[in-house]
Amino acid sequence: MKLASLLLCTLVGTPVALSSQGVTTAAMSGFVADQTGSPLADANVVALHVPSGTQYRAVSRTGGTYNIPNMRVGGPYRVTATRIGYRSHTQENLFLTLGQDLRTDFRLEAQAVELAAVEAAGQRDEVLNGDRTGAATFIGPDKVAELPSIKRSTRDLIRVDPRNDGNYSFAGRNWLYNNISLDGSYFNNPFGLDDPAPGGQTNAEPVPYDAVEQLQVSVAPFDVRQGGFTGANVNTVTKSGTNVYHATAYTFGRNASLLGNTVSGQQVVANPELGFLQAGASVSGPLVHDKLFFFVNGEIERSHQPGSDFVACTTVCSGTLPLGVSRASVPMMDSIRDVMKNVYGYDTGPYQGYLYHTDN
Repeated sequence: MKLASLLLCTLVGTPVALSSQGVTTAAMSGFVADQTGSPLADANVVALHVPSGTQYRAVSRTGGTYNIPNMRVGGPYRVTATRIGYRSHTQENLFLTLGQDLRTDFRLEAQAVELAAVEAAGQRDEVLNGDRTGAATFIGPDKVAELPSIKRSTRDLIRVDPRNDGNYSFAGRNWLYNNISLDGSYFNNPFGLDDPAPGGQTNAEPVPYDAVEQLQVSVAPFDVRQGGFTGANVNTVTKSGTNVYHATAYTFGRNASLLGNTVSGQQVVANPELGFLQAGASVSGPLVHDKLFFFVNGEIERSHQPGSDFVACTTVCSGTLPLGVSRASVPMMDSIRDVMKNVYGYDTGPYQGYLYHTDN
């Protein structure tokens, strides 16, 4: 009885765990017909992911339709349809985007063949996969490599979607109402103290920019697997290895020389130091040819930036002040600092000219 109860709890709990996963794959579907347009059943459709050698298979149904779910995004794919008594047909250089259901149809020409007796067994794939509908922005690996990014952050990729206001707000909702997922795992922050990702308060990226394969932004998808948001659904998948060994190394930097210090011809008084350095490397390849692959990416980030963009005024602190000068005077700030230190035993530290250092 205890064993039966344990099995029942396991079966009931499993779908709940699976329902929380985001969309990380694509699909392919279509129609297989003969030269007259009549549907062909029992045709074999094989989709080959050329870089990794991964194969996905399906068999056309009575009406000639087929469906291949849970396919790896990207490409190129080589898709071949075959059936006994018909000439095979191949389509090449097909690419899949995140959440896409690519329509790929085939027309096979009849031909006479003589085959030896074979014995085969198969199992029909019963996984349901609805067509993706609803407007969405897809950013593939080519765009990830081409689009400019000051901090090499996925936030800069999200800006490509014309439906956001530049501050990651979609459909008139605060950015906290967005749904952020990475490889199917959700990184949401309803409390709102920092970014909806690990390490948000350090102002660093949890996943290196060089490891991003594709990104999808959708506001009102009809796909029932995408929900739990009233802003936008930002779905990101990372790279995977292929049958070819590949390695990259990179470094990026910024300093105060790349920033302006004048506004409308007037120089900003506060011109503090700024520095940013990001370096990393990635390695990918096969562990077992056509079966098991690896992708490793490591990155470091060093930065220092001003803690305040203002300085205390030293002479006249009324009227129109120069840009970057606060109305709080130096004697006032020194007095507050002395009281905090001498009366309460608390050292506030410098009130200007200090830097924030990050080491990630």
